[in-house]
Amino acid sequence: MSRIKACFDQLKAAGRGALIPYLEAFDPDRATSLEILRGMPGAGADLIEIGMPFSDPMADGPTIQAAAIRGLKAGATLRGTLALVNDFRDENQNTPVILMGYLNPILAYGPEQFCIDAEAAGVDGLIIVDLPPEEADLLLPFAAANKIDVIRLVAPTTDDARLPQVLAGSSGFVYYISIAGITGTGTATPEQLEAAIPRLRAVTDLPIAIGFGIRTPAHVAAAWEVADAAVVASSLIGIMAATLDEQGKATDKTVDAVLYEVRTLAAAQ
Repeated sequence: MSRIKACFDQLKAAGRGALIPYLEAFDPDRATSLEILRGMPGAGADLIEIGMPFSDPMADGPTIQAAAIRGLKAGATLRGTLALVNDFRDENQNTPVILMGYLNPILAYGPEQFCIDAEAAGVDGLIIVDLPPEEADLLLPFAAANKIDVIRLVAPTTDDARLPQVLAGSSGFVYYISIAGITGTGTATPEQLEAAIPRLRAVTDLPIAIGFGIRTPAHVAAAWEVADAAVVASSLIGIMAATLDEQGKATDKTVDAVLYEVRTLAAAQ
């Protein structure tokens, strides 16, 4: 059983939703991002999503774009991101790790070798924002061969006719983009979520995570009411960025500020 499935099964048995916080690899530097990563499970993270910095993150708003730029300036590469996960696995063998990013760097790396190396590092899932279902064979066979879940994104604009195609070959969980737009720019209402999630339940048995626009404990609680997980990204990056000094370097407040917010979100009711 994969770590992702085991995690969701345990949470379902406990009657609660999952918190999936996000961090950008190497943001603002490798050591700080690793310290935040290592601290997240103890702060209440059930699964962790790690952004793979890319120079053209088309789905991301200004906050995560800035995080990607900081990560790249700090030396982030795909190999470096996998090494970050590997270092995390030295201390934590249980918390699922999902990498989120874009196809171009993976194609440059080589999809088969990337999946081999990702599995060896301890990666459990991949969210590739710009990989359409029609091109899934570029990655899906290699991910499956290495027991890595490929997690699909579903948007409010994905119609019923296309849903089965979008979800074909998906595993782990389904990532529901709760707003039509880029990250960090809006929030869906509870009523919108209540209307959207049953449509997904009708076509998949996979757990459903809600992301984009989840910023507060109230948003997390609303997501848990109708779905299985809440993904929090831009607000955590924004909190971290606010602690950096004038040169964009980490301060003694950086790690604590992020982990405090994760604890606050995990306590959502």
